[in-house]
Amino acid sequence: MNISSTLDEMLFTPIKALRLRYLPPLMLYFAYGASTFSGIAESFFVKEHLNLSAESLIMLGVWLTLPWTTKMIFGQFVDSVPFCRSIRKSYIYFAAFLMVIGSVLLAGLAGEWRFVMAMGHANGIYIASSLIMVIGVVIQDVVADAMSVEVVPTEGRSRKEVDKELAMVQLLGRLSLNVAMFIVIGLGGWLAHHLSYQTMFLLTLIIPVISISGSLFIKINPQPVKPVNWTILGWAFVYLLFLIVMAASQMPYHQEIIFVVSLAVVIYLLKTVARGLPEATIKSLICAAIVIFVFRAMPSVGPGLSWWEIDVLGFSKAFFGVLGQIGTGLAVLGMWFFAKQITQKPIGVVLVTLTIILFLLSLPVIGLYYGLHIWTEEMFGFGARTIAIIDTALASPFAQLSMIPMLTLIAVNAPKGNVATWFALMASLMNLALTTGGLVSKQLNKIWVVSREVLDASGHVIVNADYSQLGVLLWITTIAGLVLPILAVYLLLPEDIRRKQVKT
Repeated sequence: MNISSTLDEMLFTPIKALRLRYLPPLMLYFAYGASTFSGIAESFFVKEHLNLSAESLIMLGVWLTLPWTTKMIFGQFVDSVPFCRSIRKSYIYFAAFLMVIGSVLLAGLAGEWRFVMAMGHANGIYIASSLIMVIGVVIQDVVADAMSVEVVPTEGRSRKEVDKELAMVQLLGRLSLNVAMFIVIGLGGWLAHHLSYQTMFLLTLIIPVISISGSLFIKINPQPVKPVNWTILGWAFVYLLFLIVMAASQMPYHQEIIFVVSLAVVIYLLKTVARGLPEATIKSLICAAIVIFVFRAMPSVGPGLSWWEIDVLGFSKAFFGVLGQIGTGLAVLGMWFFAKQITQKPIGVVLVTLTIILFLLSLPVIGLYYGLHIWTEEMFGFGARTIAIIDTALASPFAQLSMIPMLTLIAVNAPKGNVATWFALMASLMNLALTTGGLVSKQLNKIWVVSREVLDASGHVIVNADYSQLGVLLWITTIAGLVLPILAVYLLLPEDIRRKQVKT
């Protein structure tokens, strides 16, 4: 293959792959990515105009995760409960309506509109607005996940062709989401500096317009409606009640209790969704779920790494912001340029390759801990910041690309008639995997303790900085992130997915 054709593939594969029927889910994913547009303005507004304490805001954050944690409830409704004689468009419009209500409440609070302020205390209005907005975004995300499978026609096509297109739709969905995030990262902050809070919150009314635009003129053909699975819906509501009680309590080890119960509930509901399917299909579902869980459950170093980068390497807030923008922008470019390679190679090959690449790209961070920047400064004239920028630039695209084969595994194995519920449960499983990684990281940090310098009000040192154990944590998490995912692929993925030409 010559250079010209290779460049043509890299530049135009996503464009050539686009189909008009993909527009509804892609616009929903774009709206989801853009939903953080007013995040900076909102943070400053809360700080300056509301008297919510740090504890209250942390608690609010817990409550706002509940709709995401219990997505299977919305998934079951989207799969099995027609709303205004529709199980797709009507839910998109209803969710958009909720997002409009949330934006109006927030703008009215900032502008002190009379009818909004008459509704109650400012803190209560803000909390209600936040919760309504989150529910709207979650519902649209559930619908987008379902449609990402339904927009791929299956009649008269081979399994290989269908799976290949499913992979491309998942890639385009992530690309749409990340493009939106990249746009609003800079734009939202710049506008927040020049516009009033009221205007910023009114501008978020554009987001629900974006989300419904894709479905206004395009026919959506959902799969046949299955009856409500009352086992799934009933247990999901019991699970929601359990989470509410735990969130409101101060029980010791509540994180660990929530994790264990959540994992048991999600596994049980996944088995319920798969009930009645052929044994080979069930085995494939279980293996795919475990592999995805392992990939998402890898522990991180913890906050000690950023403390060390601030204290020892001298990284500032602005520099971390630069790294964030570089990472987001290059993630978009990575998904764009590697679209064909990701969607036309076997899932196992893609996952193992990305794991090895990410391992190699984590080595410069370990090198910085052992003084790599001192050597490069003396030999080549560049130091820690340059190494960090180069490493972020190289690693960011591959970190995002690793999501595509995982989402493809979910899409390929989605049971017909329960697509939204399946995606919601798998999203819950992936969130639990992240929780697993967090809990493991917490235990690792208890064994190998890293501490930053802490001063009291008078400037005296209460806790001394100690980064002597950081190297051990870096090596443990890096090696675990290499070995465990590769073992999961080779031990659990069926051979046809691991080796043959894409079921991705």
